[in-house]
Amino acid sequence: MSDLREQLKENLDEAEWDWLVPHAQRDAIIVVADGLDLLDVGEAIATDNTNSVGNWIAEQLIAKPSPEQLGNWNTDRTKRFNALIVEPYVLIQEKLAA
Repeated sequence: MSDLREQLKENLDEAEWDWLVPHAQRDAIIVVADGLDLLDVGEAIATDNTNSVGNWIAEQLIAKPSPEQLGNWNTDRTKRFNALIVEPYVLIQEKLAA
């Protein structure tokens, strides 16, 4: 495993929406589809892998949150996400209710 991937793995954590709001306010949140590995996406962004990132964007597998998503999350500020900081972005995936 690469050093970068190890660093990213150490930064992978859970976060409540309330903690992510400041990042949303500066337009730094990227929503990652459930089918993608958050570490794979983080590594691709960190290494400027434009082919992978471009494909994910084209397939709408990574995107800025929609106004509807933001509205829902602002209503339930305890909603939990897997989160990964890859400066200047915060990658998030919704955690499914247990």
